[in-house]
Amino acid sequence: MTFKTYLVEDNAVIRDNLVGFLEDIADAQIVAHATGEAEAVEWLGSHRDSWDVAIVDLFLQQGNGLGVVNACRKRNAHQKVVVLSNYATPDMRARSKALGADAFFDKSAEIDLLLDYCEKLNHRSS
Repeated sequence: MTFKTYLVEDNAVIRDNLVGFLEDIADAQIVAHATGEAEAVEWLGSHRDSWDVAIVDLFLQQGNGLGVVNACRKRNAHQKVVVLSNYATPDMRARSKALGADAFFDKSAEIDLLLDYCEKLNHRSS
């Protein structure tokens, strides 16, 4: 069963690659994307039932991903928030989790783990 994914990523090349990986390998449907915090928070707030997974980068054109993660605190129980960042320090992992992230993956070294995570979510929802 396809799950609806919202991407918060300001790098177009990375975003396009993620879309390809997620749609081809994890059977995700990308419903929308944002390049900045305010745009993401607004979309997520006005489309509360339109996504299953939000994948969020920490460094954005405007604002940051931690603000997006924090804005998702009142999401539905089935909705997951995943941080995907090159800045995968222990402190950033802990801060993301403290703000409500369900998972954190290093963009440069853990893409396979992200895809595995998404595939497991997909199997749980089917």
